[in-house]
Amino acid sequence: MIPDSFIQELLARVDITDVISRYVQLRKGGANLLGLCPFHNEKTPSFTVSPTKQFYHCFGCGAHGSAIRFLTEHTGASFPEAVRTLAGSVGMTVPEESATPAQRAARRAHRAETSRQHGILDRAQAHWSAALRQAPEAIAYLKRRGLSGEVAARYGLGWASAQRQGLAQAFEHYEDPALIESGLVVEAEDGRRHDRFRARIMFPIRNARGQLIGFGGRLIQAGEPKYLNSPETRLFSKGEELYGLFEARAGIHAEGCVLVVEGYMDVVALAQFGLGNAVATLGTATTDAHIQKLRRASEHIVFSFDGDAAGRKAAWRALHACLPRLDESVSVRFLFLPEGQDPDSYVRAYGIQALRACLKEARSLSRFMLDELQGRHDLTEVEGRAACTAEARPLFKLMPAGGYRLQLEREFARLVQLTPEELGQVLAAVPPRGTQAVAGGPAPVYRGTPAESSLDEAAGSAGARTGHASMPGDANTEPPDWWLSDRPAPEIRPARTRSRMPGPRAVRAVMPMARRLLRLLMMHPDLAARLGEQQLELLTQHPHLLLVRELIALQGSSKASHVGALLQAADPDSELASVLDELASELLSVEWPDPQAEWSDALQVIERQAIQEQCDRLVATGLHTADERRRYRELYQRLALLKGRSGDSS
Repeated sequence: MIPDSFIQELLARVDITDVISRYVQLRKGGANLLGLCPFHNEKTPSFTVSPTKQFYHCFGCGAHGSAIRFLTEHTGASFPEAVRTLAGSVGMTVPEESATPAQRAARRAHRAETSRQHGILDRAQAHWSAALRQAPEAIAYLKRRGLSGEVAARYGLGWASAQRQGLAQAFEHYEDPALIESGLVVEAEDGRRHDRFRARIMFPIRNARGQLIGFGGRLIQAGEPKYLNSPETRLFSKGEELYGLFEARAGIHAEGCVLVVEGYMDVVALAQFGLGNAVATLGTATTDAHIQKLRRASEHIVFSFDGDAAGRKAAWRALHACLPRLDESVSVRFLFLPEGQDPDSYVRAYGIQALRACLKEARSLSRFMLDELQGRHDLTEVEGRAACTAEARPLFKLMPAGGYRLQLEREFARLVQLTPEELGQVLAAVPPRGTQAVAGGPAPVYRGTPAESSLDEAAGSAGARTGHASMPGDANTEPPDWWLSDRPAPEIRPARTRSRMPGPRAVRAVMPMARRLLRLLMMHPDLAARLGEQQLELLTQHPHLLLVRELIALQGSSKASHVGALLQAADPDSELASVLDELASELLSVEWPDPQAEWSDALQVIERQAIQEQCDRLVATGLHTADERRRYRELYQRLALLKGRSGDSS
């Protein structure tokens, strides 16, 4: 096995421009180099190489990576072969890391089996794709649904014939156990085998890297089940995957959002009409894994459901899945089409512009949640308002603390005729369950200074609740007199906060906090080496910055010196690798004049938010004890100091 340290040293010495220019004609395009992508056919260059960040990215097909990955994907070389080729070009000798024979054998077996499974699926897909061209009944069905050959080819559609062992034409050894393990063949109790998918239009399902991991099949004649997916396999778990996500990358970027629909045909039909940003769940309710993938794809998510009772029930389940991942950076909306309509039928009946108009009117998650709760209870009665509050309590508990939750709590408090403080006491009366997002998921994101209006509103909320003005920007500002004594706090009543004008500082690009930190670390790995103990502790204690901590650890262990080296060092099967892959393309057009200032500013925002949450929790208790008031005073002064440093004089 080749040591990771050697891989990083090699990538630090190799120039990716020299490597790729042997195969692709490149020309200058600003700070980067452009050329025709070697991984797909195109007439306009969308293949970009960054000499400073040492990685490539194609905006057409999504191919990207380091110099090593380019050689493995373009030339077909194995990983060791690619490393040896690059090492020879710069006069380096490849060492071999010691490993026991058993360890080497286990690694080889794992890679071989994974590769074999992918190969089996690829062969099946090629067989079904060819069969479609010879299946007039399947072609007629797709034409009736309005699909062109171009869209069918783009999504790799195929046809599984009605023959019991149709795949025997593609696989010489139909009895191979791997066909069962891959989910393509079913074995009955008597040992006889038959194809899982028969008489169905076949929809290949790909992972984020474009690799085939499973299939979905749809009957074109009457029968059940209408839709059938691959079973759970080494490569495929239907509760974690989204159909069409790989194919929708360019569409999501162009439309500015990702549209979640309920079926494969909705996805391909919308693509036929020019809306290429649709994805679909695979017959399951929306899961946390789905939300994580959707958030990585876009900060704007729209769920489309039928307007009937079943559609609203599915939407409510999707709302539950979204709540632990909500913050100021993400917009989630719900579109309810007329009863009996789905996106496919709607766009064929009324046209794509009518559907676009509907999308603009989609309801926000907050509005949908409040409307649903209000519709289930009689809020003119005390009993109805109490029941509504009880139903809402677990929903709020699912949400991470932050500005979004504070805003939604205030809206709900008005609905049930409570003050925000009274609602806070009701919510705090129940032991918190599931209040934090799953570790390792996308971080709750706060807008960058000075455009972090939601955070500033939260910072001023303690003042509003305690009867004094919003937080001062001067560290020497004194808190109210009751706060400095041992007297209990006065009765908490809501107060109106004054509006603020933006300060004189130049507005920097507003980016979600986790993505902002990851981008900075990817482009400037040296920032991690400069972290002090207090900053490390801040990142360690934050419940939603696990990926940032993983990236810091990866940089420390790999000594990666640029983006390409980081992409190569990340475990390809890890969530961190998927996030880095997705962020890499954005780095081609991002530069920070003062990365250290951006980094320090981001950490201050995180600290301010953490302190504000502590203040909110203390205020909710009523500040009845001297210890609570002392702690609140310390936090208040620290928050004021931080706001003073940021130049915020509110």
